Amino acid sequence: MERAPALTTTSFAILGLLAIQPWTTYELAVQMERTLNRVWPRARSRLYEEPKKLVAHGLATATKESVGRRPRTVYTITDQGRAALAEWLQSPGEGPSLEFEQHLKLFFADFGTREDALAGLAASRAWAEQQLDVFIESARAYLAGEGEFHQRSAVTSVGARFLVDFYDLVDRWAAWATEVVQEWPDDPSRADPTLAIDHYILQLAQQRASRLAETSDPPPATAKRDR
Repeated sequence: MERAPALTTTSFAILGLLAIQPWTTYELAVQMERTLNRVWPRARSRLYEEPKKLVAHGLATATKESVGRRPRTVYTITDQGRAALAEWLQSPGEGPSLEFEQHLKLFFADFGTREDALAGLAASRAWAEQQLDVFIESARAYLAGEGEFHQRSAVTSVGARFLVDFYDLVDRWAAWATEVVQEWPDDPSRADPTLAIDHYILQLAQQRASRLAETSDPPPATAKRDR
């Protein structure tokens, strides 16, 4: 008997969507692109295989339906699938992995021109603004009581805060970097070396240490012994 393919993080991402409601493969792909792709980007072609994998493991069922003459398959989570999802959520998972091509190109800016670097930073700001616009529109919809899956907003808003802060960070960083790069010569390899960022990092470290010291619980008072 052929063994079912191993489950991956993407498998559980799909399983989590099925825990919300049943979906077709196409609908699952759309939901991934609308939401989870911001933190777990995957090609649509890969997503089409995941529901079948869940069925093979007994975590979902597949029901054949038709819309007019067009057939479709609707996937529904099983009790076993909900148990597997709950077990998966007990593990904290891995930290973020950043993939940022414009940042990568800036790392090699000394092999190009100042204008190349400035163009990349402008693109970074445009990207951040575009992402923020999506959340601004979504926030207005939720405040009007029209947001999709409004009943889940207590959970989804926590992650949304991270993404909004991240996009705002990219915008502010790119604005700062633009001011710095504008002072470079046309050939970035001739820019003067600087340790300003290293001082900035150490300053942040000191601020972080101070915050941690302020928020840490004070040591318990030592009880005096009776003499």
